[in-house]
Amino acid sequence: MATKRFYRGPAPLADLIDATIAESCRQRGIASVEIVTRWADIVGDMLAARALPIRLAWPSRADSDEPGVLHVRVEGGYAIELQHDAPIVIERVNRYFGWRCIGRLALRQGPMPVVRPPSRRFAEPDAEACGAVARRLEQIGTFEDSALAGALARLGALVVRDRRDASAGTATGKSAAPPRPASTFTQR
Repeated sequence: MATKRFYRGPAPLADLIDATIAESCRQRGIASVEIVTRWADIVGDMLAARALPIRLAWPSRADSDEPGVLHVRVEGGYAIELQHDAPIVIERVNRYFGWRCIGRLALRQGPMPVVRPPSRRFAEPDAEACGAVARRLEQIGTFEDSALAGALARLGALVVRDRRDASAGTATGKSAAPPRPASTFTQR
């Protein structure tokens, strides 16, 4: 008897690379890989696009109660804003880990890797939209192959939806891209 395999879908890359980058993180003084893999969750997408943790330095004395220093690479023009928001970043990192592991940030200006925005998730057109396009196709003529007629109706519904979304963005004077948040940090 054959066993069934269940496909769970794609897994987030952060879930797969923890073990792979753990040694590299240890060499840089970052005890928890999560500070790198979950950086966007900890500090927010806006800040994660402009800053990246590179090293966590602990006090040289083992008996010291002082927290560590998180070294962060940041884009040049954004460094002053991050310096201003440093207490918020420190609080968020400490809250994420559940203890006071970071006491201050050390900023290092440098280029950031280019991160592509996530692609738009595909959504199937609804049955009502497909039905409306199918009725318009019937006015042109009948199709012997019902699968072909269904595929054309689906394609037509997708084209109509894309045109509607594009015209809604230009009619209001806005681009089709989502608006950027006014603040670096979002409320959680």
